[in-house]
Amino acid sequence: MHLLPEQATRRAVAIPDLLTSRDERQARQQAWLMRHAVPLVSFTVVAPGPVKDSELTRRIFNHGVKALLELTEKRAWRVREHSAQVSASGPEGLLAVEAPAHSLKQATIELERDHPLGRLWDIDIIAPDGGILSRRHFALPARRCLLCEQSAAECGRGRTHALPDLLNQMEALLHDADSRLPR
Repeated sequence: MHLLPEQATRRAVAIPDLLTSRDERQARQQAWLMRHAVPLVSFTVVAPGPVKDSELTRRIFNHGVKALLELTEKRAWRVREHSAQVSASGPEGLLAVEAPAHSLKQATIELERDHPLGRLWDIDIIAPDGGILSRRHFALPARRCLLCEQSAAECGRGRTHALPDLLNQMEALLHDADSRLPR
């Protein structure tokens, strides 16, 4: 499930491409649910700006895949299948995991909270019935902006921060993770 950073496309994508990519991801998820009938982990990287597939996003993705596989191993949850691919919306991972959906979501929330790169990950849990477990199910607040204490959604909608500042923060978090985590 490792993506090679040097093979990133580095191309800017338009909104219609992102919407098509989201629809394709949902179709893949539905196919996996039918095939496995266990919860799915759908994993992407938070990537502000028009370039979703870059060396940066692939390196962040690879850290996330490693963390997710370590989590399932630590909890003794069986991964039936996993895959990684790149779409217009950037790196995407899918894992079919034999675990209670609620427990899986709680564990991934903790991973997003505690891992040095967790803030840069978007980890969705899709129950076997197709329902998506969100932070709201756990009475958690919206995710915070990378640069300030406001909600990420508010800052994103208002374009509060310059793209280079956001990308610099992502680089800083990746550098910190690379210096602290074993390879």
